[in-house]
Amino acid sequence: MSITARYVVLFLTLILSATPARANDAAPAVEWNAAVLAVAEAEDGFVTLKGLRTVTMMHLAMHDALSATGSGYQPYALQERLTDGSRIAAVSHAAFVVASSQYPGSRAVFAAIRDRAEAGVTEPDQLETGRALGTRAAESIMSTRQGDGWDTEADYQWHPMAPGVYAEFEEHSGTPQGFIFGPGWAKARGFALERPDQFRVPAPPNIESSAYTAAFDEVKMLGRFQSMRRTSDQTHLALWWKDFSENSHNRLARDLIAREALSLDASVRLFALLNMAIYDAYISSFENKFHYNHWRPYTAIRWADNDGNPETQQESTWTNTHRHTYAFPSYPSAHGTACAAAMSALAHVFGDDYAFTMRTEMVDVAGPFSGKIEMHPATRSFERFSDAARECGASRVYLGIHFRYDSVAGVQLGKQVGSQVIATLLQPRVAEGDR
Repeated sequence: MSITARYVVLFLTLILSATPARANDAAPAVEWNAAVLAVAEAEDGFVTLKGLRTVTMMHLAMHDALSATGSGYQPYALQERLTDGSRIAAVSHAAFVVASSQYPGSRAVFAAIRDRAEAGVTEPDQLETGRALGTRAAESIMSTRQGDGWDTEADYQWHPMAPGVYAEFEEHSGTPQGFIFGPGWAKARGFALERPDQFRVPAPPNIESSAYTAAFDEVKMLGRFQSMRRTSDQTHLALWWKDFSENSHNRLARDLIAREALSLDASVRLFALLNMAIYDAYISSFENKFHYNHWRPYTAIRWADNDGNPETQQESTWTNTHRHTYAFPSYPSAHGTACAAAMSALAHVFGDDYAFTMRTEMVDVAGPFSGKIEMHPATRSFERFSDAARECGASRVYLGIHFRYDSVAGVQLGKQVGSQVIATLLQPRVAEGDR
């Protein structure tokens, strides 16, 4: 068994042993969600869109398989109704086809999950018919994503050093000279977005403005490494929110599905909405990032003597809480966008005024592949999903990698993206008598 397979088996054992028995109806959805994300994290640490794209396609295929057998929700791609065949075979085989197509090295792990889910299907004809439907649902979804540009490499034109302009800092990002991350993400096709630039955030404040000065001073003071002005709670939330949204918010969704004992149909739809929202949030935020090409606090603070603003004071040795800066433009915050989009999807299902506790036990020490540190405590509690979204956005200020206006704009953008997903996809079916 490969290292990745052993990691996934251990991860799933821990996840499923912690899942309350009352969540049994949704167990296949929860297990598939955890499995694919574990494989994705083991392969690339979520630094590409591959894992998020895969889990989104997978849950959409599962959703369409259920829709075809009579769920209460409209399909995404497969326009089909089936009156016989095993529903559990259809939904689990749909997941298997998508997951194994993207991660063929984990095919044995995925086959074991499918076979475990189908163990109660005793009629061969029901199994065969269900699996055939699952195959059609999976192939239908995957065909819609052909040429979607998720892994496209796009050219980036570097600009001369100037106030507010994104600049290279390979010594702090740990990337090769001349490298920039994500310009292709700005051109990829979303699931609900009509186009990558569908939502345009307002321009960031002028570098000579008082609004910029205030944001500059805030991140310089509160986002600095070992800041004496940052509270212990601000430090905790800065580090705790580091986890990628596709990891943390799917983990939260699995916990809430168990807490509320959601049905299989409702759970699959929740996962599909959630991951479409996160995926489209990344596309929209990166499109805006490369449109504005705004600099990072690391550059702004170390180059402030040249920014044309007499109120900003340069500090040539400043570094941030994160001790790392991501190698792409700052505005708006992608993390804030993804968090707000994800929380919008969760609020749609559970209501925004919903108290919950979210857990993140391990985060990166600094940038990707820097090792992990434990979080103490591992949980944070919220009264509303919208409160959590705002805290997630603000965390990047205390981490020292974003200005406040980056985070505010990101949260607003994420709400727009989340609303687009919710309003346009996987709607409840309209009964014949209600038309």
